[in-house]
Amino acid sequence: MEMHQVRYFLAVTRTLNFTRAADECNVTQPSLTRAIKQLEAELGGDLFRRERPAAQLTELGLRMHPLLQQCYDAASGARMLASSFKSGEIGALRIALSHSVDLSILVPFLDQIRRQFSQLEFRFLRGNSEEVGEYLKKGDAELGIAAELGGDWDRLDTWPLFTEDFDLVVSRRHPLAERDTISFNDLQTEQWLSRNYCEHSASLSRSLREHGVAVDRNHEVSSERDLIELLEADIGVAVVPHTASLPTTLKRAPVEGLESRRTVHLYGVAGRERTAVASAVMRMLRGSDWQQFLSRIA
Repeated sequence: MEMHQVRYFLAVTRTLNFTRAADECNVTQPSLTRAIKQLEAELGGDLFRRERPAAQLTELGLRMHPLLQQCYDAASGARMLASSFKSGEIGALRIALSHSVDLSILVPFLDQIRRQFSQLEFRFLRGNSEEVGEYLKKGDAELGIAAELGGDWDRLDTWPLFTEDFDLVVSRRHPLAERDTISFNDLQTEQWLSRNYCEHSASLSRSLREHGVAVDRNHEVSSERDLIELLEADIGVAVVPHTASLPTTLKRAPVEGLESRRTVHLYGVAGRERTAVASAVMRMLRGSDWQQFLSRIA
């Protein structure tokens, strides 16, 4: 079945006249009639009764009409969408972030980029570091943001964005909320909320153990939202990246002597063509003054 056959069928359906339908489609009547006959042969029956002065839909034609109309509309919509993407009227951004990267770091750039496109579609994918790498490999995402990716795929382009410290976070009802700085001795009896989805969870735990903090007494948490709920309820304490968004009900403070840091990277696939939106976002992220961004958070 060819799309021009469907278009001719719909034209005859509207006009109920082969001659007027041919004029509307800007083809000769024999060409239109031949295409309709080919379509009828493929569908196994007549679509029209050729009566004068008007053609009439057969029972098969009546039943096929909504299906062929839907088929034609879908194809037309696909062509219009493809044309809009090609002209830059519509843009799409598919980006994968590790669970430990806060979306707020992207918001200023997304606000800028949406001004450049009349229609813009975002698709955000979440996962651990290995899953972010898989999203990039499979083409589900054009860009990735994570502290570090597992594996050794040699097609990854990597650009460091910023390096940040980790802070202790507690409920404002917690006794430690009154302190501007925290020592390791202050943490000896605390119940920990373990962010196992963070790429640096193991190294953070190891560093705290080396300073005599019993992090093995912990609650395992699987998302930032759950972490905040538990912190607000004063059910434990946690160490989070400096860029993590926190409500005013929580208090963050540095831990004296905790030297754990992480570098957040931007990832792309070398040699793979990127959309205009992804290329623009990549330029923004790589050219941003991240030190100023971190200072504003502080």
